[in-house]
Amino acid sequence: MKDTDMDVITFLTRQHAEIRQLMDEVVTSKGAAQQDVFHHLVRLLAIHETAEEELVHPYVRKTIAGGERIVDQRLQEENSAKELLIQLDEMGTENPDFLKYFDELRTDVLAHAEAEEKYEFAKLREKATGPQLRAMTAGVKAAEALAPTRPHPGVESATKHMLLGPPAAIMDRARDAIRAAMGKD
Repeated sequence: MKDTDMDVITFLTRQHAEIRQLMDEVVTSKGAAQQDVFHHLVRLLAIHETAEEELVHPYVRKTIAGGERIVDQRLQEENSAKELLIQLDEMGTENPDFLKYFDELRTDVLAHAEAEEKYEFAKLREKATGPQLRAMTAGVKAAEALAPTRPHPGVESATKHMLLGPPAAIMDRARDAIRAAMGKD
């Protein structure tokens, strides 16, 4: 299936599978490889959540019965994960406690993805049409292209992303370039 034919639920669910795979790789990797995989995971989680927060969550809030409650629960989970991701990034993969805290993140993120798929995505598939879901894929991809590459707790609403996202994305992408130039990523 080409990306242009893919609906947003399939697209995001495939990203969930990639996130699961990267989490497994973080646990099984060592040294510089572990650090590289972890940084890739942080980036993917940041852009994935930003796109959901900008497009999917607002749609669910407005169109799905009980959408407010469903989205509020997912946002609370996302904020907690962002805070833990920042702690892990600052800690570094070489810290002896890294895997202990990473296991906590892994458990939380996998439960969050499962809840999204079960409660949010399932209801979204019932409510939205095929063309709407495919159009949302294009919006998600555009949001991801401009999204910050690091977690920013407290920025979980579409409005906050519009105000704070672009400056955060510029700073994050500059940081990524510096890390790459210094051979740290």
